[in-house]
Parts: sequence; structure tokens; C-alpha cells
Amino acid sequence: MCRLFGLSSAPRRTRATVWLLDAPDSLSRQSHRNPDGTGIGYFGEDGTARVHKAPIAAYEDRAFAEAAREVESETFLAHIRYASTGGLSSRNTHPFEQDGRLLAHNGVIEDLARLEAHLGPDLSLVQGDTDSERFFALVTREVRRNGGDVTAGLESAARWTARNLPIYALNIVLTTPGELWALRYPATHELYVLSRQAGGHHGDRHLDHSGSHGHLRVHSAHLADLPSVVVASERMDDNPDWRLMEPGELLHVDAELRTTRRVVLPDAPARPLTLDDLHPDAAASQRMA
Repeated sequence: MCRLFGLSSAPRRTRATVWLLDAPDSLSRQSHRNPDGTGIGYFGEDGTARVHKAPIAAYEDRAFAEAAREVESETFLAHIRYASTGGLSSRNTHPFEQDGRLLAHNGVIEDLARLEAHLGPDLSLVQGDTDSERFFALVTREVRRNGGDVTAGLESAARWTARNLPIYALNIVLTTPGELWALRYPATHELYVLSRQAGGHHGDRHLDHSGSHGHLRVHSAHLADLPSVVVASERMDDNPDWRLMEPGELLHVDAELRTTRRVVLPDAPARPLTLDDLHPDAAASQRMA
């Protein structure tokens, strides 16, 4: 399945090095399905969203994606894609940017024709073919309708989607220059959060997180001295404070690193999907890689 990683050290900017494809050896690569795309998003000092992303459609793309990225930001968003909808191209690779915000998604939403009809003219926000970017367009519209309130917009978009569209999973991480949101819905895929004290639970260590499947690694010496909040599809180290988010839970990390969380989608989707309901390619993208 796709891998999500979000990090906030707000209000302090943090320098981090991110490897999005760092499988340790050829055996590991042979034993797991190869990713279809990778991307990292962050924000410049002026608040401008910046994205490095590549589809894994050719050797040159993989070489680009494997390069370590040293970036600086208050918030970071990384995504490793296993394609469910949309071809292998940059426009279908996460994260996506709209209105200066970044979003990445793990899961499957179907009946895109109904979603497109609901979007109407706001479908112009969408550049690619994915369900994820179309959901983001709905979020963007709802944020505008709520006067720029991202929490209200994300909640409104998720509730409409849960009531009206077939859903297998809707795990979301959304970032702005100083804030981060995460949504886990329903219980299909895991999503973990770690409120990390400076130096981690040992008190004196930099952040060095590695995904258990060998495709994602994040290192930051700055976080030996600064607190942070991390959201990820899997526990990324041995810290005992990782917490599995509740199904339907919306997490918000504000510009002062304060966290609030509440269950905004307490009920199951009106049209839940199982793996057997999905197209074979979509089903393969949602299995553990």
C-alpha cells in the first residue's frame, strides 16, 4: 500500500534528509512490489510550497527518486505511491498542491464521475487522473466555503465522501507552511502519530526514522534539540509513544505544535469497499507491499 509520512517542528524550521527509495538490497526489492512514484513536499522560508516528485516509469525516474533530498521547512510531507487510479506520470504522483497547501492520500475512492459532478467548475483544480487529487479539490472548495478554515473544510469534504462515494480507505495527510492535518478513515489502513520530545524518548538523539519495508527514511540532527510531531503509515522507530489513530479521527497540529484530535467520522462509509470489490490493479496497490 502507499506510504504516508508527515512531520511538523513548528514554529521552528528543521533541516531534514529524506530518502524515498532506500531499499537495502536487491532481495528486498524482489520481495516487494516496486513503487510507482515518490514525492516530498515542504515550504520555503517565504511559505511557498515546493515539491520534488517522480513517477517510477523508467530507470532515470528511479534514479531521481532514490536521491537523498536535504530540505528545510516547518512541515514536511512524503509519499510513496502504489498506483490505484491514474497512469505513471508526475501529474498523478503525490503530494498535490492547491491554494498553497499540500496533500497526500493512501486509499481508494470510487465513483469519480459523481465526485466530478459534485465538484462542478472546481474540477478545474485537478490536473491529473487520480481519486486523491479530486478529493483534494473537494477539500479546497470546502476550505474556501468555510472562510479558509482547513479543519472545517477537510471535515466537510470527508463527510460528504463518506456519505456518497464507495470508499476502501481515506487516509490523508495535509500540510501548510506551519500546520499539519491527518485523517484516518475507516479502519482499513493504519496511521500512527508520535508526539516526539526533543531528543526522542532517550532524550539525546536525532531523528532517524526508517520504514520497515525499506522504501522511506528520514534523518534530522535538528530534532535532537527540538520537539516534533510525526504521522506515518507505520511505526518508524522503537519509540514506545507511537499511537495508532482511531478510525475516523482527525488530527490537527497547529503552528505552535499543539495537537487536537477528535473522531469526526464515527460511522462506517455508506458504501464500503473490500479488496474483492476493487479492480485488480487497485487491489494490488492496497495490499501490504
